Amino acid sequence: MQLGIIGLGTMGANLARNAARNGANVFLYNRTTEKTDEFMKEFGSDGRFVPCNSLKDLVSGMDGARSILIMVKAGKAVDAVINDLVPLLSSSDNIIDGGNSLFTDTNRREKELKDNNINFLGLGISGGEEGALNGPSIMPGGSKDAYKNLEPLLQAMAADDGESGKCVSYLGNGGAGHFVKMVHNGIEYGVMQLIAEVYAVLKNVGKLSNSELADVFYNWCKDDGMSSYLLEITAEIFTKKDEDGSDLIDKIKDKAGQKGTGKWTTQSALNFGVAIPTINSSVDARILSGSEEGRVENSKFTLTIEDYCDLPPKDKLISLAKNAYKLSLLTTYSQGFDLLKKASKEENWNLDLSEIARLWRGGCIIRSAVLSIFQKKYLSDELISQDTLEKIINIYKDEPQRNWRKFISIAISNGIPIPALSSSITWFDALRTEKLPQNLIQAQRDFFGAHEYERIGEEGQFHTNWNNQVK
Repeated sequence: MQLGIIGLGTMGANLARNAARNGANVFLYNRTTEKTDEFMKEFGSDGRFVPCNSLKDLVSGMDGARSILIMVKAGKAVDAVINDLVPLLSSSDNIIDGGNSLFTDTNRREKELKDNNINFLGLGISGGEEGALNGPSIMPGGSKDAYKNLEPLLQAMAADDGESGKCVSYLGNGGAGHFVKMVHNGIEYGVMQLIAEVYAVLKNVGKLSNSELADVFYNWCKDDGMSSYLLEITAEIFTKKDEDGSDLIDKIKDKAGQKGTGKWTTQSALNFGVAIPTINSSVDARILSGSEEGRVENSKFTLTIEDYCDLPPKDKLISLAKNAYKLSLLTTYSQGFDLLKKASKEENWNLDLSEIARLWRGGCIIRSAVLSIFQKKYLSDELISQDTLEKIINIYKDEPQRNWRKFISIAISNGIPIPALSSSITWFDALRTEKLPQNLIQAQRDFFGAHEYERIGEEGQFHTNWNNQVK
């Protein structure tokens, strides 16, 4: 098997090493030759690598049907590389985009390249630099022929799913793979924000030390239903010391960046008409964190603490936090799968949601024990299996749900911003509420704009002349 790789940044370099370890003859090209030289000097003995000084050298050096993986910044750079490649390729060659491209760009590129008899595959890849090297979760979409050509190598490169399978599977045509990866990243935003909010409450209200916080998250990882990669690394973060021996976490600025996939998830949800409030609020939280100057200025405002919200003992607060996090975690994944389901129908992708849950159980950033619930939930055409339904009901009812509400009340009463936690429970409450107040909104819209409304138990649209009733 041979594979061309264009772009030797951290992800591209580690995928090249992964492919070589799994028997591929890897042809390398980077726009700056120094990067290629550095790679060969450090990793050249890891496998069969062929450094190339130009795209023409890379293409001409490969025999038979070529498969070329592009690992450059999403957007115009991908189009530029494709435009340079196409004149050099032959019919039935394969171009693969392994970056975080917007799925609509992947839809367009597959169509354009198909017109040139070239196969195009949009490859969602999750796992960070470690996953790229040792086994990522891979989400392919686009040309099925291109996937079939690469399947043996991708199977070898991908992470194990914990069930004797590999975390790679063809998902659908066009931008299906990149859409699934985008939603993965949206869920990632949500889960990271939930953990950050729990941390904020335990640290600022419960007065837990960093050492105690590390123990909390380590212990949660031991829970069969809660273990996850993000909890594991969070526990590690609280133990990391700076060079002077102090806790590194306390020296990091509270300003979080983003590269766009969270924003795209929010925009896509709006376009498809799917409510994902936990993910949306997590994107907003990162934006708000950038308002550093305003936050410092506004911190002078007095906080009014509600006396009725008594603070429980530390161990009880940790128990409340655990339930609040777990239930909010379930709503976050649920929102992501709702978006996948709606997009699949609109785009005619026929996504296998159970298979996606399986792909996310290894290698990727959002790998978590809770994914087993969703893997079972979507295993058949039935809405939900009985055992899974009972499991979710048992999680949500009685004490866990009371703890969820109590923890959120404590946070709000103490002035701790918790947009993701509060959005999660609001989403849950909206879905379990038989009658929402949107009847009033319908009346308001009809009042000022004659937009009409529906009546209970009657067919058709109705309009009322409201103005003559105003006094």
